[in-house]
Amino acid sequence: MGAPETPTREFVIGLPKAELHVHLEGTLEPALKLELAQRNGVEIGQTTIAEVEATYQFDSLTSFLLVYYPAMEVLVEEQDFYELAHAYLQRAAADGVRHVEMFFDPQAHTSRGVPFEAVVTGYRAAEAGASLGIDADLIMCFVRDHSAESAAETLEASIPFKEWIVGVGLDSDERGNPPEKFAEVFARAREHGYRLTMHCDIDQIGSIDNIRTVMHDIRTERIDHGTNIVEDPSLVEELRAAGIGLTCCPISNRFVTNDMKAKEISDLLRAGVRVTVNSDDPAYFGGYVADNYLALAEQAELTGAEVVTLAENSFLISWVDEDRRSGYLDEIGRYVEGFAP
Repeated sequence: MGAPETPTREFVIGLPKAELHVHLEGTLEPALKLELAQRNGVEIGQTTIAEVEATYQFDSLTSFLLVYYPAMEVLVEEQDFYELAHAYLQRAAADGVRHVEMFFDPQAHTSRGVPFEAVVTGYRAAEAGASLGIDADLIMCFVRDHSAESAAETLEASIPFKEWIVGVGLDSDERGNPPEKFAEVFARAREHGYRLTMHCDIDQIGSIDNIRTVMHDIRTERIDHGTNIVEDPSLVEELRAAGIGLTCCPISNRFVTNDMKAKEISDLLRAGVRVTVNSDDPAYFGGYVADNYLALAEQAELTGAEVVTLAENSFLISWVDEDRRSGYLDEIGRYVEGFAP
């Protein structure tokens, strides 16, 4: 009994894990998108699931975002946000997810007239009522190609709901939108008690400079994506020593740059960096979290023990309290010890 030398789907699915990098709006499957469009009277230009699926085509971060944001227009009522989150939580449970910290983009909705309260209340209802054996939290992301003033307004709008939101992040198009643009709003978020993370997407202009800024100036606790850190070995060592985690997304990497970054992720893992594996926008990239574990394991020739380390890292860099963290790590140990294919 124990971890298999070559990780199998059965082993990976059953392995207790946390997911720390998943955008709720990126879990909008074609069938639900079509259903919500019809229910809310939103014209999307497609009338069948196959037609919706055909629109989920892109070959870069920019072309992805041009599909991603218009699709959100079908999300209108609180019930829509509830159904979206509940569907994701059901799918995550099937992949062995025990804890999840879910990104959401309120500005993508408030900018078109949807009340902040409808968004967060719908997501919270799914999170609180899932009854799926998943402990769930929300991370509010600022959209980096909106203004810093818009981010500040969104931060203030979140304060009445802060007991439902564990932290803040930063996502969307990095071009011309470096981390320092949002330094002040992140400092204010820290004052309000929010935990901090930021996207430093792969192979963007200035990726390594953005990572350096996030570590030294913004001082986030995690970095989302972030594998370009391998360009600076001294920064890798600093990251490792500080225990700062990376939330990596192998399958989405392959869509954005035609490279899963398996070598970079596995090299960082073997160097002792707390890298994790996540699904990012699984409805668009065609792989939920277990699929990402398996894809990386195959490409990087990871052992079962290394896959276990990825799962352990996911709890080590999560924002759960120490008692829950210890409980989840013990759960992994019991699972591995008792695993028999």
